[in-house]
Amino acid sequence: MAGSQSDRANGSGSRRGGKSKAAFRTISEVADELDVAQHVLRFWETKFHQISPLKRGGGRRYYRPEDIEFLRQIKRLLYTEGYTIKGVQRLIRQGGVAALQIDGPVETQPVEAGPASDQQGNTLDSSDRMALERAVDELESCRRLLAARG
Repeated sequence: MAGSQSDRANGSGSRRGGKSKAAFRTISEVADELDVAQHVLRFWETKFHQISPLKRGGGRRYYRPEDIEFLRQIKRLLYTEGYTIKGVQRLIRQGGVAALQIDGPVETQPVEAGPASDQQGNTLDSSDRMALERAVDELESCRRLLAARG
């Protein structure tokens, strides 16, 4: 075991320890591969029922390749795209697991310069519209800050 750790440390070992792509991975292998802490993976299991590693004696987790890819997409949406956990859950509810295959930021429709209205058809005045635009700008700034931390 010490040899495999030193191999990993000096870069000569495979990050998957020589396992085939179809092999199941332990939580420590997945955490290393995705560069997230093990407790984060366990937490995500509680929030996303689609992640269901095989559990062996003593509660040891073995992740399937599809679990690892799902986790990779969750990490990307949370850490790179700036989604919240509830946002990712909503995305999955609306589009299923395939919804996680989004590459790059989600495209949004540009805001028209004409009068804005709510769902009931009430028109927003210019001060309300400006306040909303400032709030959107502030939220986008927060998203960039969070993405830079990730």
